[in-house]
Amino acid sequence: MSPEQLLALRDQAGVPSHPAIFLVLGVLTFALHIAAVQVMLGAAGLTLWGAFRQGPLWQRLSALMLSTAKVAVSVAIVLGVAPLLFVQVTYDPFWYTSNVLSARWVIAFVGILIAGYLAIYLYYWRNQRPGGRGSGRHPWLMVLSVILLLKVGFIVHVLSYQMHFPEQWMAWYAPGGVIDPGGRGLHAFHLPRFLFFILLAVPVLGVWLLALRRYLQARPGEDPAFLAFLNTLAARLTVPGGILALAMGAWWMATLPSKMATSALSPWTLLAALALVATVFLPWALGKRLDEGLWGYAPFALGAVALILVGVARELIRYRTLLGGHGYDPLSYRIQMDWYSTLTFFLTFGVLGAATLGYMITVAWRAGQTPGVYTPTVGVARLGRWATMLIGLWILHYFILGFCTWGGL
Repeated sequence: MSPEQLLALRDQAGVPSHPAIFLVLGVLTFALHIAAVQVMLGAAGLTLWGAFRQGPLWQRLSALMLSTAKVAVSVAIVLGVAPLLFVQVTYDPFWYTSNVLSARWVIAFVGILIAGYLAIYLYYWRNQRPGGRGSGRHPWLMVLSVILLLKVGFIVHVLSYQMHFPEQWMAWYAPGGVIDPGGRGLHAFHLPRFLFFILLAVPVLGVWLLALRRYLQARPGEDPAFLAFLNTLAARLTVPGGILALAMGAWWMATLPSKMATSALSPWTLLAALALVATVFLPWALGKRLDEGLWGYAPFALGAVALILVGVARELIRYRTLLGGHGYDPLSYRIQMDWYSTLTFFLTFGVLGAATLGYMITVAWRAGQTPGVYTPTVGVARLGRWATMLIGLWILHYFILGFCTWGGL
C-alpha cells in the first residue's frame, strides 16, 4: 500500500497529546507486561516440575510458585491492556488491519485466555485449598493452562508481526484474487522472535527467585535449607537460561526480513543485549553481597531495566520498518491537544495509582515478613486513608463530569 493510503486510514480526529508520549508509554507498559508474563511462565513451569518431585523443599517451592503464577496471570492481563491501547492509537491503520485479517483468532483470544486462566485456578483449588492433600494432583490442568496461555501469546505475536507487512495484506485478504473475509488465518509469524520472549522467562525466574530468597531472609526463623535451595536453583536458571535466551535473540536478529535488517545491530539492540548479559552475570559478581541490604533485589531490578531496553529495541524495529519501507511516521500524527484527558491520565497514574498501589504493596510486603497477625504502623494506616480518600474523590469527579456532560455544560 502507498503511504497516502496508509495515512488515509488514520483516525482523522487525531490524537489528544503528542504521539511521542504514546510511544514512550507503549514501551514502558510493554516492559511491565512482558515481565509479568515471564514471571508467570517461569513460575508455572516450576510449579509443574515440582508436582513430579519429592521432598518438602520442592513441595514448598511448588506451592509458592503456584501462588505466584496465579497472581502473575492477573497482573499480565491488566498490564497487557495498556500497550495494546497505545499501539492502536499511534499505529491504528496497521493494528486494525492485522486484527481484521485474523478476526476469528482475535475473537477466540478472549475465550482461550479465560480457559487458561481458569485452568490455573482449578489446579490451585485441587492442590492448595484448605483441607487439600498437597501439590501434584491433576498436573494436566497446569499443562493445559501453559499451552493455552502460550497460544494467547502467539496470537498477539502474529497480530503484531502482521503489522509490518502492508505489501502482503491484499494477498492475505484476497488470495488468488478471491476475497476471503472470514479472518481465519494467522498469516505471518517469526518463530525466533516469539521464542526469545518466551525463553527470557528462564533467567527472569532466576533473578525473581533471588529476590524471593532475600525477602524470605527477613522472616524470623526462616528455614536455611530452603534459602540455600533457592540460591542453588536460581543459579542453575539464570546463567544457562540467559545464554539460551541471548542465543535465541541473536537468531531473531540474524533472520530479520531484509526491510528490518538494518535494526539488527542498532545501538539500542546492542545496549539491550549488554543489559541482559549484565543481568545474567550480576548475581555471580555480587556473591555474598546478595545477602546484604537491598543487593538481593538488584539482579531483578537490573532485569527490569533490561526489559525496558528490549522494549525500546523492539519498538525501533517497528518504527524504522514502517517509516523506511512504507513512509509512515507516527510522530506526524495530527495533534488535537486535550489537556483535560492528558492531565487526568497522569494524575490518576501518578497520584491515585502511586498511593493505592503503594499502600497495597506496603501492607503485603510487611505482612509477609511479620510472624502472626500484622498490625499496620501509624504511617501505613495514614497512607491507607489517603488512598481511600483519593479513590472517593476520583469517583466523585467521574460522576460530576458525567452529569455536567449530560446537562450540556
